[in-house]
Amino acid sequence: MIDIIKEILSQPFMVRALIVGVLLAICSSFLGVSLILKRYSMIGDGLSHVGFGSLAIATAMNWAPISVSIPVVVISAFFLLRISENSKIKGDAAIAMISVVSLAGGVMIISISTGINTDVCNYMFGSILGMTKSDLHLTIILSIAIMVAYILLYNRIFAVTLDETFTKATGNRASLYNSTIAIMTAIIIVLGMRMMGAMLVSSLIVMPSLTAMRVCKSFKTVIINAVVISVSCVLIGIFISYTMATPTGASIVICNFAMFIFYHIISRLRLIKK
Repeated sequence: MIDIIKEILSQPFMVRALIVGVLLAICSSFLGVSLILKRYSMIGDGLSHVGFGSLAIATAMNWAPISVSIPVVVISAFFLLRISENSKIKGDAAIAMISVVSLAGGVMIISISTGINTDVCNYMFGSILGMTKSDLHLTIILSIAIMVAYILLYNRIFAVTLDETFTKATGNRASLYNSTIAIMTAIIIVLGMRMMGAMLVSSLIVMPSLTAMRVCKSFKTVIINAVVISVSCVLIGIFISYTMATPTGASIVICNFAMFIFYHIISRLRLIKK
């Protein structure tokens, strides 16, 4: 075991994957609790499909994928909030509509231009081999910015998550904090696409928080437990991926699901004891 860990740490691409994975796990856990409680748990899935569509455009035009995807996905997050709050289309319906249109558009663009290639497949299903130094640097900068912003706005995010109506009544700009959550989610989705893949990256946001909620009750303890769960699953998933040559994103998702089952059993045992 120790020899395998030393071997992993001796590989530059694995070190980059570990750093990126831990940072994304922490940031996504911060946001996952708010998204689940606000019934926007599927927004990550919707935005990941938008990210795939923007990736297809970037690939066809030979542009930098992440530099194109971030602004497109951020704008889409704003659009989702607007049509959900100010129209008859509810949040889940808006997400479903944008998801399928973006995915279909991405497939159409790829098929017309270059066809499915290895790089596009990596973005769809994830690959630690494709993690570059520029991806690492960008992830470090944006992840630190998200963590700092979340900590500074924690009380506001907590208020708008649990009672948006009360937040508005007290004079706080609920829409501003909703938009902040959407922006941070969009950035995490784009950054996580390289490692997790567009098809699986939303699990990094939803599953750890959902798992923590099986046992924890307060907002803060759910976040702390979600961070521990998410980081643990990412590290174990990357280890499994390296040793067994399995897809990274799928390995992390399976670890998260196993952790969910474990926490669910604990919650059931607690009820039996009571």
